[in-house]
Amino acid sequence: MSRESITPNGLNPDRETIQLGKLTVPRLFIGLWQLSSTGWGTTSVTRVRREMRRHVEAGYNAFADHYGTAEQIFGGFRSTLPDPKVVVGATKWCVFAQIDITRSVVQAAINERKEKMAYDRVDLLQFHWQDYSDRQYMDALEYLQEFKNSGDITELGLVNFDAARTDEICTQFPGLIVSNQVQFSLIDTRPLDGMGDVCNKHGIKLLTYGTLCGGFLSEKWLGEPQPDEYGGPMTPSQRKYLDVILGAWGTWPLFQSLLQTLQAIGGRHGHRSISNIATRWILDHDFVGCVLVGSRLGLTEHIDDNDRAYGFRLTPEDNAEIEKVLEKSKGRELVRVLGDCGAEYRRGGGHE
Repeated sequence: MSRESITPNGLNPDRETIQLGKLTVPRLFIGLWQLSSTGWGTTSVTRVRREMRRHVEAGYNAFADHYGTAEQIFGGFRSTLPDPKVVVGATKWCVFAQIDITRSVVQAAINERKEKMAYDRVDLLQFHWQDYSDRQYMDALEYLQEFKNSGDITELGLVNFDAARTDEICTQFPGLIVSNQVQFSLIDTRPLDGMGDVCNKHGIKLLTYGTLCGGFLSEKWLGEPQPDEYGGPMTPSQRKYLDVILGAWGTWPLFQSLLQTLQAIGGRHGHRSISNIATRWILDHDFVGCVLVGSRLGLTEHIDDNDRAYGFRLTPEDNAEIEKVLEKSKGRELVRVLGDCGAEYRRGGGHE
């Protein structure tokens, strides 16, 4: 496999970065979960890696997720680079089944990540634990701290831990955790119910997913009739978020009102897109580090539009207009209906 250098060209001067411990990363990660299923479409590995290169050249050098072959594809791409440190790979260790936590179990999980990603360490390992009643997650974190100290892991984060457990972990292991990956959007605002306070208390950041609700927060759906969840082609993400929009948040007409408001605000900020405004609303929260943007690499990418989420902030007037719509929704009740961050996956037993 040939090794070709990557030279970032024409980077947006407004591109924002943030520190996650020792890692300097852009505030927009490229999420790789859409490599997990043909439900998002299919393309060749060669084309995916070519698009990874194009993203890195544009300044999007951080990639995240472990579903399907995401780790191997990222690792194969990274192995072509003369300097693998120009990219950052975030992955996960998710414990769903009942297991006995030992040092060798934790080491095996880390080694698997390293092998798949073809690197001598894991840049950002994000830890998910399904059953809170089994407090071995604290034992696992003790071992993870050991492997972080040895250099097998550069930084350690959490995935879909709720506010109470995040607070517990950060109190027990001060300075160990740099992030928690949770769902956060204009539709799902549960991180405002305690999680943000925990982040600020311990100096950690959220990595957010679902920020564009599977693409529903975009011009594509402005003025469109309510879709039939089973009547047409929809991605797995769209089915998931449509259920939240209609089942827990509000109605399709109210969602259309939100899209219209975001479009009007975008017009006042240099004709930015609905997605730009929805992303900026998340990034403007001080406890948010990065937004994970799902990308169907090799099929559809939005580098130019994503770039326009940088370089501005929403005004108090913008936020007041958005809040006026959100007040009409049931969004503030989601923490009661779904539970705190990540609770919906534990209740249903599904993957985070």
